[in-house]
Formats: sequence, C-alpha cells, structure tokens
Amino acid sequence: MTEVAEVQVEAESGRAALGRALKFLREQSGLSLGQLAEKTRYDKSYLSRLESGKRLSKPAVMEDLDRFYKTGGLLIELWKVARREVFKDKYKEFMRLELTACIIHMFSPGIPGLLQTEDVARILLSGDQETASEADSVEEQVIARLGRQQVLHRDQAPSIRVIMDEYGLRRQVGDAKVWEAQLERLIEIAELPTVALQLLPFEAGAHHLMNGSFTLMWQADGSAVAYTEGNQCSELREEPADITRGRLSYDRARDLALPPPESAAFVRGVLKEFRA
Repeated sequence: MTEVAEVQVEAESGRAALGRALKFLREQSGLSLGQLAEKTRYDKSYLSRLESGKRLSKPAVMEDLDRFYKTGGLLIELWKVARREVFKDKYKEFMRLELTACIIHMFSPGIPGLLQTEDVARILLSGDQETASEADSVEEQVIARLGRQQVLHRDQAPSIRVIMDEYGLRRQVGDAKVWEAQLERLIEIAELPTVALQLLPFEAGAHHLMNGSFTLMWQADGSAVAYTEGNQCSELREEPADITRGRLSYDRARDLALPPPESAAFVRGVLKEFRA
C-alpha cells in the first residue's frame, strides 16, 4: 500500500466507511438501489445518501440492513463508530467512555439526553438553525443522541443515577402531546431496575451543581472521569482530585434530592397536573 493510500484510509470518516460497506454489500448482492428499496421498503434516495456518506441513519435502519445482508452485527458496529463523529472531540471521548461505563452518576438542570424522547431531543437541538445544512446536522445529532440511549437497555446495563432539577419538569418543551410523552418517558425509565431517578425540588435551595450538567462515570477497572457541560463549553477531567471534588458536590446534591420512590411519585403528580 502506498503512503498516499495509507493516508486516505486513515483519513476516511466512519460515516464514509459505513457508506462504502453498504454500497459493497448491495453490489455483492447484485442489487440496484431501486431493487434494494423495493426489498427493504426504504426510499431509494435515502439509501443512496447512506451509501454516499451524506446521511447517518437511525440504529433501527442499520439493524434492518444488518439482518437483510446477514452481516452478523458488522453494520451496527460501523454505525457506532460513525455516530461518534457527529460530536466534538471532548464529547466523542465522553460518548466512548459512556459505552463501557459500569456506573454513571448524572445531574441535569433539564431533561438529560439519555432520558429525552425523539421529539424533545429534536426541539432542544434545533436552536436557531436557518439553513438546510444546519437542519441535516441537527437531524444527525438527534439520531446520535437516541443511539446513546441504548446504554439503558443493553446487556449488563450500567448502574445509572440521575438527579434532575425540578426546573426540568416545569419548563415545557414542545406542544402538549410532546411534553406529555416526555413525562411518561421519565416515569418508564424510573422503573428500570438499573436506573435511580431523583428529583431536586425547588425548596432544596442552592446547591453545588447549579452551573450546568455534570456526569461522573466509572469503568470496570475502577478508573473514573468527570464531565461538565455548560453554555457552549464542556470539560472532561480525569485527575483524582477533580473526581473527588465532583463526587462530593454530587453527594451533597443527592442528599438534598427526593429518594427514587418519592421522585417517581413527584413526576406522576406533575403529569397529572399537566393533563388536568
């Protein structure tokens, strides 16, 4: 292999590699895009954009194509690599660690990404988009965010604790139908055996995590990271002293929050008020 070819392979994006694999599998199967569209019931132009690397699919699409081509999960793995490229470098590393974490402790002033419905995620990620290219970028971010939620249901799912500010329940996102579905989603997730959801009520007053969202993650080998995210900035920290300070702040917020059973009842009460 020439040095130029090696550079090209190294520089190829995960999305381009996935597209190339999809095109190869289709051609090996002797199918045109039109024929593949008929067999899979996906739009021909949509399949073309996947193959050209111009679009990132939802995970369910890759699961369908994986079964169709009988690739034994290869397309899913390529998709996981491609989706990480949607995010900035620090968030990419955060996502990589999230995939393998065995314990995740999270604080969020609003609805955290892991618990958002697709509609809420799309609204929150849309911001002030103005162009078609920005709209495509938002759609890819939505897909990537929904893909992250697989961590909730995977085999040997991590132990997840989410402390959420009451603010997140009181600030409606979208119309009534969208918001009702989001509140229902919170209740569903709170019932998962690996998830503990705690609400931090307004009456708890000020606390140490008010500047933005905060996540602590531990790997099976005992290593840990702290990830903070605020307005247009983020920071991933691995120093033991930073982890210790973050853990203390999290524990103080946890002491102020309602226990999981009372938190679930709180969300049900907010949903009942909303429906009324």
